Amino acid sequence: MSFDRIDRQILSLLQADGRMTNVDLADQVGLTAPPCLRRVRALEEAGAIRGYHADLDASRLGFPITVFAMVSLRSQAEHDLAAFENHIADIPEIRECHMLNGEIDFILKIVAADLKSFQEILTTHLTPAPNVASVKTSLTIRTAKALSGIPVVVGD
Repeated sequence: MSFDRIDRQILSLLQADGRMTNVDLADQVGLTAPPCLRRVRALEEAGAIRGYHADLDASRLGFPITVFAMVSLRSQAEHDLAAFENHIADIPEIRECHMLNGEIDFILKIVAADLKSFQEILTTHLTPAPNVASVKTSLTIRTAKALSGIPVVVGD
């Protein structure tokens, strides 16, 4: 799907403020409300907009610990990769899972209430998981930048 300038404006504005009303959105992109809503619905149906969410403060909600775990598997056969992905899908503290190219097979972003909770996730869910060869972890000390979404170029 190709996106014109108005589509990109809509995407940029909704990415910055998903709670924006359709009337405000239409006003900012220079449309009336009905055609603006049709464009938003088309962007949703095309999969350009996957959903809307609140950006929560993990620390204020009891998850001050963020750890990145680098996981290496014994086998990189597709069924083994899928089995690992399925295994971690049900662990709520694992917030992101990315398959990588190189020595490490997956990098995981994990949140925890404290170090003991993280250790429990590590020892009961990650290291004993089928096909896991090793898990290396790095505790986040400080986050200098954490932007959600993608850069949307609005100009023609």
